[in-house]
Amino acid sequence: MTTPTCRSCGAAPLAPVLSLGTTPLANALRGADDLAAPEPAFPLDLAVCPRCSLVQITAEVPPDALFRDYVYFSSFSDTMLRHAADLAARLTRDERLGSGSLVVEAASNDGYLLRNYLAAGVPVLGVEPARNVARVAVERHGVPTHTEFFTRDYARHLAADWLRADVFHAHNVLAHVPDLNGFVEGVRTLLKPTGVAVVEVPYVKDMLDHCEFDTIYHEHLCYFSLTALDGLFRRNGLEVCDAERVAIHGGTLRLFAAPAGSSRAASPRVAALLAEEAAWGVTTLEPYRAFAERVAQVRTALRDLLAALKASGKRIAAYGASAKGSTLLNFCGIGPETLDFVVDRSTAKQGKYTPGTGLRISAPDRLLDEMPDYTLLLTWNFADEILAQQAEYRSRGGRFIVPVPLPRVA
Repeated sequence: MTTPTCRSCGAAPLAPVLSLGTTPLANALRGADDLAAPEPAFPLDLAVCPRCSLVQITAEVPPDALFRDYVYFSSFSDTMLRHAADLAARLTRDERLGSGSLVVEAASNDGYLLRNYLAAGVPVLGVEPARNVARVAVERHGVPTHTEFFTRDYARHLAADWLRADVFHAHNVLAHVPDLNGFVEGVRTLLKPTGVAVVEVPYVKDMLDHCEFDTIYHEHLCYFSLTALDGLFRRNGLEVCDAERVAIHGGTLRLFAAPAGSSRAASPRVAALLAEEAAWGVTTLEPYRAFAERVAQVRTALRDLLAALKASGKRIAAYGASAKGSTLLNFCGIGPETLDFVVDRSTAKQGKYTPGTGLRISAPDRLLDEMPDYTLLLTWNFADEILAQQAEYRSRGGRFIVPVPLPRVA
């Protein structure tokens, strides 16, 4: 299904930015028995709304096909665990949370964030549509979790049961939401008048500046600026009271939003960031067209580098069976003719095969067992963590290739 109008403001037409071709679903890992079957693939085209500046893809895959059985578990990343623990400690302190409070998270994954509040004695509720992931949150971490998509209607259902949130978390989920207005209205419905929503999204300016085209895949319907989010939130009864840029995931925008008319004072950082976006042209087409040109350059440079290494007899593996890795491999046409295998720390992915390219996923120990000369780092957003974990591989002479913003050997 394609979306001809803006998912936020409803404007049409959208201005085309970039086509990454027709690709499989980025997290649709395959079992050995599935390899002979046809693999569904969908157009992956990026556009921008000239009215509200929301960057978005034009195709839409039903959420049930994407999220009911999921392979991404946040707790496999030490970086994510530290990020979550620090944020929970900050909110517990700043909002003076205690046993009479409630923290709700949409797309709460395996409880990686909410378990920190539980440890501090703060009641929580996770809302996570992936049944396999929610089961881990409940059984391993004791996080109460509803296996539902967070929507306007579900928020009303919770509010009718007198559940209202002091803090509402939405981390790396807003990009996944087809009905943006319904989701944000649901957040407003569930917040107490004194509550605060904490929202993290990949920041579109970082995507443009660092040529992070591999963050584009079918789960990510939208790519946000503060300008786009400010309009979306105001339309649905929330006001952005603070905004921060955070380094995680290659560049994240963290927002704090409160019900319109609340007593929370707006930080000067909000106005400053809106002015900064206006200055770099968030509402014009030029930055996005320049991005598309740089994507083509990265594709050529990476293919040339890998071809030269193969021609000289080098063996190459890849680290990270990630969604972004799927986009990069499929768009650049990199598969088993170039890569010998892929490794990933997640036991949920090991033994399966990458979408479109059919590379078997192994545990990271295989790097030491086989010592490929080079390893293409597909999960470059966790580069520091992975390079530290792979110190032994590197000390034996193994080298990593970081693909963006321009391919380089580390």
